[in-house]
Amino acid sequence: MVTKKIFLKSSDEVLHLLGQQDENLRRLERDYGVQIFVRQGGSTGDFSLVVRGGSGKVDKVLSQLECMREKRNDFPSLEKEKKPLHVVQPVQAGSGVIYVTYQGKNIKPRSEHQKKYVEYINKYDIVMAVGPAGTGKTFLAVACALDFLQSGKVGRIVLTRPVVEAGEKLGFLPGDLYEKINPYLKPLYDAFFAMLGHEKFRFLKEDDAIEIVPLAYMRGRTLDDAFIILDEAQNTTTEQMKMLLTRMGAGSKVVVTGDVTQIDLEAKKQSGLVMARKVLDLVEGIRFVNFSEEDVVRHELVKKVIKAYEKWETGENQQVSEGKYV
Repeated sequence: MVTKKIFLKSSDEVLHLLGQQDENLRRLERDYGVQIFVRQGGSTGDFSLVVRGGSGKVDKVLSQLECMREKRNDFPSLEKEKKPLHVVQPVQAGSGVIYVTYQGKNIKPRSEHQKKYVEYINKYDIVMAVGPAGTGKTFLAVACALDFLQSGKVGRIVLTRPVVEAGEKLGFLPGDLYEKINPYLKPLYDAFFAMLGHEKFRFLKEDDAIEIVPLAYMRGRTLDDAFIILDEAQNTTTEQMKMLLTRMGAGSKVVVTGDVTQIDLEAKKQSGLVMARKVLDLVEGIRFVNFSEEDVVRHELVKKVIKAYEKWETGENQQVSEGKYV
């Protein structure tokens, strides 16, 4: 497996080589079994095409690309403005689509709360989404992050979450620290796999365009030009939440997601997410979105499970029915 790169002269040349809806690159990927990525330098704005695959196949693809370039003359001088970059996927303007997956599936909000959530993410620099599992909080945040990365609004994506369980069980798991915590970061990986596929995700991760890191490793950092997602925020302490929000640098955006009904901390009242709702609710520039079981987009039974537990927790349904048992 080899990786080679060619530098392009302008955004016009990029569009020419990509073809309509990337059809040229997709054809080359199919014909030669390679992966092709479009990249743009964050500081210079220079464009390049990165081809990864078997040695002979990569050379043939590069030869094809050079032929395509030669058929087009007099490209304009290099443009410095930001154009679609790291992950080139066509987005249908005005259709409500946030991102188009590598399989061509449109990602867009499906409920009013989800629409408001996406609207807030685009408009405000800190957005907190609170609600039950299955409402698309993390998935939509990842889709928005990829859209921001693709359109050049940020230079990288940083995802983090507290590893509450790992603090108790790390010693019983094999491997180094990252191998031990990987199971706890798997939900974040799943969202990227669904939108990018494994190969493109691995490429962007190796290129530091996507970084997934435990919350404990965020202390002392300043994150400029980044789309930061804090997942499972109900399991942060107040100190951790404050630490994360103060990592935000110039040109960055923070999206915090969590479910206050699934707090794993021993002292549930000390949840950083619970406290943040009280402390930051009236701060200008920060918005909260509260999801409910009506926004659940997973299996239909998830809504019923959530409602059943809510009734149980309020004492409304604590009498066990024996009618369904055989």
